[in-house]
Amino acid sequence: MEQQLQSIVQELQIIRGQIQSLTAQFNEVSLTIEALNNQSPDRSVYRALGGVLLEVEDRESLANDLASTKETLETHLSNLNEREEELRDQYKVATENAD
Repeated sequence: MEQQLQSIVQELQIIRGQIQSLTAQFNEVSLTIEALNNQSPDRSVYRALGGVLLEVEDRESLANDLASTKETLETHLSNLNEREEELRDQYKVATENAD
């Protein structure tokens, strides 16, 4: 029983870290989309590629890539949040049975 609890706690910690990381990425992409939408069309927009900034010629393609990335992150976050809830429930049951 003790080992099962430790395993649940460890997985919860890993998932919590992944959720924090993905949330930061999600927020960054959201801010980027907002900035792109607010950027004047006559001003240049750049995209980082490795250590180089490249001027973007097709803003629509960039916007679509960002929206796709945001959607993917949102799906992963949803899955991780569901798994976290499952683990919390398992932990609760395991600790109640230990009493």
